[in-house]
Amino acid sequence: MNRLDGKLGLLSALPLALVLLLSFLAPLVVVALFSIMPPKVFSLANMPDFSAYSLFFSQGYYKSLLWSLGMALSATAILVVICWPLAYAMAKVFGRFSLILTVAVVMSLFVSENIRLFGWVLTLMKGGLIEGHLRAWTGMGFESPLYSVPIIVFGLVYVYLPFMLFPLAQGISMVPDDTRQAAYDLGASRWQVLWQIEVPLAAPGIVVGSLLTFVLAAGALAESKILGGQAVIAIADDVETAFTFGQNWPLGSALSMILIVIIGGLALFGVSKVDLDAIMGRKR
Repeated sequence: MNRLDGKLGLLSALPLALVLLLSFLAPLVVVALFSIMPPKVFSLANMPDFSAYSLFFSQGYYKSLLWSLGMALSATAILVVICWPLAYAMAKVFGRFSLILTVAVVMSLFVSENIRLFGWVLTLMKGGLIEGHLRAWTGMGFESPLYSVPIIVFGLVYVYLPFMLFPLAQGISMVPDDTRQAAYDLGASRWQVLWQIEVPLAAPGIVVGSLLTFVLAAGALAESKILGGQAVIAIADDVETAFTFGQNWPLGSALSMILIVIIGGLALFGVSKVDLDAIMGRKR
């Protein structure tokens, strides 16, 4: 019976597997093939040509990658700290009010990311909403924080907060209240309960939220272009330039493949450490 169930499950999953194969794997194969083509020559005759990959080091594209990974890591770490108390309140304190907060956070996703970032530009620019009113009321102004690395990280934190908040709340909800209470009864302090019980038991939510945030932030483009200007060049900006203005598809594909391999490797490593059955509520 179990063998029959396995065959039926395989047949049921076959249509979805084909869709994923065509929509996900096939584009990756195309990008990989373009990355080993000769520059500006869309031909299979001289393959493989790895000159596009050599440009990654010789022309300094690795600096863009390091900036992107560094800013994504910073935003992820900040979001863990910011979202933990809010997620804890959603999971353990707010009760029915958590639904209102969830709807409020989700509704922000209904507005285009670019529009929201341009709103921050109008708010923080010299003579903008804050500085303009402050100068009018007090005669004192301040230098705009725009077009700097910290404001790019702020934009990443602002945009990707929901992707950290909800998995974190799910992870915290997996921590049994009885376990926490037992620890308090045995004399554990608040910090001991946090680091020895809550954080380890909520680790699946922390890992999933961190992976979602880091993967999305590492490939982000709008934050660096709208808020950062030319302060730093993100790897996604180099990929876009190679495909559009440069018309060098092998270079753009090579940069894309390097980013995909690094991010994919980190994501697979993180997922391998997560108990997905526990997150989905299938383990008892």
